[in-house]
Amino acid sequence: MEKKKSTFWSDFRAFAMRGNVVDMAVGVIIGGAFSKIVTSLVDNIIMPLISLLIGKINFSDLAIMIPAQTAGAEPINIGYGLFIQNIVDFLIVALCIFTAVRLISKLHRKKEAEAEADPPAPPAPSKEEVLLTEIRDLLKERV
Repeated sequence: MEKKKSTFWSDFRAFAMRGNVVDMAVGVIIGGAFSKIVTSLVDNIIMPLISLLIGKINFSDLAIMIPAQTAGAEPINIGYGLFIQNIVDFLIVALCIFTAVRLISKLHRKKEAEAEADPPAPPAPSKEEVLLTEIRDLLKERV
């Protein structure tokens, strides 16, 4: 009995074709597309509304300018407004993922509860089954 040698490529192919890896790849691709949608939602809808509520501040323009220490050097710009915007992006993505996971968990719990519930009563035997049962019982009595 000869054991087959595994090669790097055959091991890699087995790894890549495993169900979990493919599912993860699909999740990453969908996550990237979802991230664009959330970023657009934050940039174009939520942040302008927040700016309107707190006094028409454009968050992307919020920054601290630190003057240059040497002549001819450019000042340092710390853009904390973009950081705030990224935090809002993250919170919205986290909220959406939490909601989706919670919904899926509820569906799984509901299915488990239905499976644990009393199984349905077996259907009534057909006329043929009743007749065959009677014949069996009569044959048992003869023996």
